[in-house]
Amino acid sequence: MNDRDGTPAAPRGERLGLLQRRLADFAAARGWEPYHTPKNLAVALSVEAAELVEIFQWLTPEQSAKVMEKPETAHRVADEVADVLAYLLQFCEVLGVDVLDALAAKIERNELRFPVAGEPTPNRHSSE
Repeated sequence: MNDRDGTPAAPRGERLGLLQRRLADFAAARGWEPYHTPKNLAVALSVEAAELVEIFQWLTPEQSAKVMEKPETAHRVADEVADVLAYLLQFCEVLGVDVLDALAAKIERNELRFPVAGEPTPNRHSSE
């Protein structure tokens, strides 16, 4: 059985890999691989993230919390999220980064750096 997007039904980790492969195949079929350099993909990712931010730019916190209640805005948010994820997956594919392993490792480092209980840690931001 296939999901809505035509990707065979599979556990999430496998599905992510299948989607990543579809993106690579899509680019290859159109001869876009020479343009899918780490720099170009990072720039495209940044542009798509900015388009997502633009949806929320002038909303109050309360309005932003309800953005998915309006079909027209929900559709825009979902499209931009998809664009961000697509470029991130392509970026990871080109550089050989396993996105799920990278995320798991980052969460683990943050859990060590920012413990819930115990000695206070220096005031640090998660981007450090």
